[in-house]
Amino acid sequence: MNFHLQLKKLLSIVLIICAMNACKEEEPVQEKNTEVSVPTITSINYKVTKYYTHDTSLYTEGLIFHEGKLYESTGSPDYIPSAKSMIGISNLETGKFEKKIEIDRTKYFGEGIVFLNNKLYQLTYTTHVGFIYDAKSFKKIGNFTFGNKEGWALTTDGKQLIMSDGTNTLTYLDPDSLKPMKTLQVAKNGVAVDQLNELEFINGYIFANVFMTDQIVKIDPATGNVVGVLDLSSLSYEAKAKYREAEVLNGIAFDSTSNSVFVTGKQWPTIYQIELLN
Repeated sequence: MNFHLQLKKLLSIVLIICAMNACKEEEPVQEKNTEVSVPTITSINYKVTKYYTHDTSLYTEGLIFHEGKLYESTGSPDYIPSAKSMIGISNLETGKFEKKIEIDRTKYFGEGIVFLNNKLYQLTYTTHVGFIYDAKSFKKIGNFTFGNKEGWALTTDGKQLIMSDGTNTLTYLDPDSLKPMKTLQVAKNGVAVDQLNELEFINGYIFANVFMTDQIVKIDPATGNVVGVLDLSSLSYEAKAKYREAEVLNGIAFDSTSNSVFVTGKQWPTIYQIELLN
């Protein structure tokens, strides 16, 4: 076969292939799924099961159940000269506060507390100092410093201390060295939740008061995502109606024996025992 015939045959084959491809329908291009998974946020329902008298002189900063007793830590703002930074037991039967510890209000502003491994830990507000006490005698056995700009609240997952500082960041502290182990950024629908305040670890989740609101958020410690919101605006309204000096909601304590949650606020006249319904 000469060159010209070979070329003509090759061109014919090319034309046939092109015609066949032109007849084919274009396959639709599949779009990539760009949707971002948004965690479901549940509105947490509750019912009040009991009401207890709360000392309205107490500027509540922390609330915690320990060995069947409700402990409370308080602060001492400058605009309330009579306020003291203390740790003690809020007796639910009598409504009286049994002081165990008091720190110098001219030097320190008491903040959140937590018990772990027979020790009681306490934060202070802006002085970057925390105190450690023996959980039985309440004698001071040490102190520690922290790098966060402020100290707000403490809780524990049973292994580490978890600290809030008024931002959306929770800091995990080693209970022995009191050094940061890791941080957790808290967000609701992808938006940072600032001013996280009083903390409590309840059935595998971190519950946190959001300062200057009537809400407590439920946080997944694995992701930092808010997965539930507890709106206590009706209790806040009731407390302020009863006592005009009552301030913001602040204070969450969990009693694992009764599966009950106790909530109150700064200078509130009432401690509410509530049952979470979902």
